[in-house]
Amino acid sequence: MDTEAPHTQRGHSSPGEGEGRSRFAFSAALRPLTWRRAGALGVICAVFLLLLGNFVVQPFLIPSRSMEPTLGVGDRVLVDKLAYRFGEQPRRGDVVVFDGTGSFVRERPAGHPVGELLHGAASALGLAEPSDTDFVKRVVGVGGDDVVCCDVRGRIEVNGVPLEEPYLYPGDAPSKVPFRIVVPLGTLWVMGDHRSQSRDSRDHLGEPGGGMVPVEKVIGRAAWIGWPVSRWGTVGGGHG
Repeated sequence: MDTEAPHTQRGHSSPGEGEGRSRFAFSAALRPLTWRRAGALGVICAVFLLLLGNFVVQPFLIPSRSMEPTLGVGDRVLVDKLAYRFGEQPRRGDVVVFDGTGSFVRERPAGHPVGELLHGAASALGLAEPSDTDFVKRVVGVGGDDVVCCDVRGRIEVNGVPLEEPYLYPGDAPSKVPFRIVVPLGTLWVMGDHRSQSRDSRDHLGEPGGGMVPVEKVIGRAAWIGWPVSRWGTVGGGHG
């Protein structure tokens, strides 16, 4: 009795079976994109970007001239929100984005929840200006630093060492406001690169907190310029 032929036949797919599956998958891939499918894909992408912006990298629209020439009005920077999450601390020269509530601005009554939610979502996607309580500045002093303005050559000193600040706006003095402060532990002394156009720690010396920004209020480090294309690149640091 010949059993080899039936066995061989059972071991192979029936003619056209694999080809049929391939044609089905190909035709499914070419299925026209309906409004419902497009809407679902849009929602998925938006949720993904919101999660990414809230926990990893957030676009931040620069609203003022305070950080020129490093950052210009309308630049969209990508803020690394993981930079200080695992034990790292902001360092002198870092450009940081922080919540200035309680240090640069007073606590405000909550606004309309739906409006705030929509604005927060648009801001997280880099489509709207940041909240009035969010700021971007450069770290000049960290906890324990003795920061003085200025030495005989007009330079800011940190712990007796004069700072070289190549990032300053051309023609700007390091500061026209004299000061001497010791930065409390757990806080930062921050200033804009365009010193004559920047409201920063100097402007809050006489207020509660003395212009210091708590490290816990830092949202992240401004790491890259993502837009416009002509300005693509990393955000330069300064003194260490």
